[in-house]
Amino acid sequence: MTTTNPSALSVATQAGVRTITLNRPDVRNAFNDEVISELKTAFLEAGQAIDVRCVVLAALGPAFCAGADLNWMRRMADYTRDENLADAGQLATMLRAIYDCPKPTIARVQGDVFAGGLGLVAACDMAVSVDTATYCLSEVKLGLIPATISPYVIRAMGARASHRYFLTAERFSAAEAHRTGLVHEVVTADALDAKVAELTSALGSASPNAVRACKRLVQHVAEREIDDALVAHTVAGIADIRASAQGKEGVQSFLQKRKPNWLL
Repeated sequence: MTTTNPSALSVATQAGVRTITLNRPDVRNAFNDEVISELKTAFLEAGQAIDVRCVVLAALGPAFCAGADLNWMRRMADYTRDENLADAGQLATMLRAIYDCPKPTIARVQGDVFAGGLGLVAACDMAVSVDTATYCLSEVKLGLIPATISPYVIRAMGARASHRYFLTAERFSAAEAHRTGLVHEVVTADALDAKVAELTSALGSASPNAVRACKRLVQHVAEREIDDALVAHTVAGIADIRASAQGKEGVQSFLQKRKPNWLL
């Protein structure tokens, strides 16, 4: 078994399984520019590693990922549109590195998943969730939209469920995440590792070349390709709304722990 320990992640490889673990439990594994960069690098490296047959994305603590880190949001609150374009572009590149990883990927969801965290789950090929996890696409409550994660989440949940949960920002259960297709299996906490191991074992017994080709096949056949034009459209979408008056008001009201002015 080999391990490395970047500041935001821990990475370990055992028996052909590369496990990339978010290890910022004190901030509910929320991501910032550092986490985004390390995740992108970790998945690019896993994709090229000859000793890796599959990749598990995991997390420590009670939450899988709470979306954007508050300190990162504070910096973004005053960004210009061009700065928002560059910032959102980094997130989009990281998500695409997960989605395009030539090795099969599994999200091991041990806790709550909010906002951009759903992008991490949806960008993986498979997802196993504990039955106590809560999910939420909370962006509209901040005057924002889940633009950058949308190609992956909509593919996972389908357009119909996305219409509801993008627009209402309701919290929903692991059972509902399973019903929509966002996650493939829902298990108790003590059964989580066994279910993930069951999947990694199945992947390890298959032809690596065939698995890689099957992944490309699904991505090629299913709906619209996640290409540069689509990524650019989503990056522009989040940059535009972040720079808008309501986008700025929503983020500021959240950071200041007050109601946004559209509720006053």
